[in-house]
Amino acid sequence: MLIKNIKDEVLDLNEKYKKSAEDGYDFWENHVKHVVKESLLLAEKYGADKEIVEIAAMLHDIALMSNVGTKADHNVNGAKIAEEILSKYNVEKSKKERIVGCVLHHRASKYAENIEELCVADADIIAHFDNIPMIFFKSFTWGKMTLNDKDKLIQGFQNDYEDLSERSKKEFKPRYENIMQVLFK
Repeated sequence: MLIKNIKDEVLDLNEKYKKSAEDGYDFWENHVKHVVKESLLLAEKYGADKEIVEIAAMLHDIALMSNVGTKADHNVNGAKIAEEILSKYNVEKSKKERIVGCVLHHRASKYAENIEELCVADADIIAHFDNIPMIFFKSFTWGKMTLNDKDKLIQGFQNDYEDLSERSKKEFKPRYENIMQVLFK
């Protein structure tokens, strides 16, 4: 029931964001659902708590969807919002702390303090490769890139790959190499 309630809240926030955003960007369809999927796959492989990972994956970009703060501090603001949402559902303190930790540390696996945080951080990156049109959209629309900026785009993909944990990098390498080959070679 908790997972359904959190998902409903996230989807409601996503709808509000889409309606108010100039470009109508859909966080759920273009990114969050991919992070949830990849987080659960990693949780299965790595033996992480699936409920914590799934909830944290749904909440990881909640500050961006809520238009709170900047992209640079969305993990910090997101952790605060996640804590408020989880408190509303009387989530047990230790579970709430672990979910909030995942949101706080999702920007790169080097910040992960436990396996659940690593799953969400790595899934956030891998999800970029699940929806490559979204990366192009964000780069050319939000990032104001042009077709002459191909090297910046390649560097962005390489930086994402390098931010993965060593374990996920090893698992993901063949897929990454295929994607890079198709896109840029």
